[in-house]
Amino acid sequence: MIRFDGRMVLLDIEGTVSNLAFVHETLFPYARREVEGFLLHNQAAPAVVRVLEQMARDDGAASRTAWCPEPLGTASAALWISRRARSLMDADAKQTGLKQLQGLLWERGYHDGLLRAHVFPDVPARMAEWKHGGRRIRIYSSGSLAAQKLFFGFSEAGDLTPFLDGYHDTTTGPKREPASYRAIAADSNVAPGEILFLSDVPEELDAAASAGLQTALVVRPGNRPVGATGHPRITSFAEIQ
Repeated sequence: MIRFDGRMVLLDIEGTVSNLAFVHETLFPYARREVEGFLLHNQAAPAVVRVLEQMARDDGAASRTAWCPEPLGTASAALWISRRARSLMDADAKQTGLKQLQGLLWERGYHDGLLRAHVFPDVPARMAEWKHGGRRIRIYSSGSLAAQKLFFGFSEAGDLTPFLDGYHDTTTGPKREPASYRAIAADSNVAPGEILFLSDVPEELDAAASAGLQTALVVRPGNRPVGATGHPRITSFAEIQ
């Protein structure tokens, strides 16, 4: 058990709210499978154009036309971009553009009823208790803001978005940099010491602690083993009092 009397809980998703298997065995394979067909039919859509421009900038190119060697809007361009996207997925790249593209792909899957986000059983009840008790809840994940909203909007436990006050992704900053957590605190108008950050990644917790946040390491089935850290450990959100 750990005691938390602060004002806000900041949650990671993968390995904390949801098991690793959902991301790696459901979401990622779905994105890999659907990306080429999606790009073939949607390259000219404004949202897709913005994502491709971001992917180009992430790769150091000045624009998507300078980035992709194939004529944009063609099947060959869809193939080239999809191969690049799959390569980034294989490397588990945290690039903003890739995450935004995955978010667009998952949006279709959720709305078509092909995807439902896994959440651990203790999560919905504890989120409801925090919310009704006056605590704020925000998300900080490497997945895009759109992907985060879809995840909580289409979970196996139903729509959990009413419990959430905000979302943060890599546009806020890297998850292993203290400045990112200071930025979240400032954006939330909550003092860092009044925020509890829950994650399964010790390096993220180290960064949050350096920024003044309270922290706890979440140990879930399927997570990679973690040795000794300076962070309290929990196996369920019910252990937070």
